Amino acid sequence: MHADTLTDTLDTMSFVPHPNLSDDVNHNIIQSEIEGGVYLRDLSPGAVLAIQTQNRAYTLVSLGDESALISGHPEFCPEPVEVLVQGSTWGGSMLKTKFVGRGMHLEFIHPVFRTVITSQILDIRQS
Repeated sequence: MHADTLTDTLDTMSFVPHPNLSDDVNHNIIQSEIEGGVYLRDLSPGAVLAIQTQNRAYTLVSLGDESALISGHPEFCPEPVEVLVQGSTWGGSMLKTKFVGRGMHLEFIHPVFRTVITSQILDIRQS
């Protein structure tokens, strides 16, 4: 793991494409492993992530499991608000659960606005 940047640590097993999934889906799964990211389960409560998307800079504070405080959007979260992080998507309906991934879009459940999907994540750093 780089000092400033979080990268997903790969298991000792390589990804084997699933025969029942399309080539596009298998490609997206492999690409998420290459681009890197972090599983929420690997964060200690209180861990802080700086998430830079194409349009915004978010701060995410892990509260454990999928709960987090997030801020950085002028309408949805100008101040830290508690959300449930669903995971990251490639822009469609397929979700990599409880994962924050580069090249993907963060999806979270906001207490007022419900499902919020960010623009594409460019970088993730531990603050």
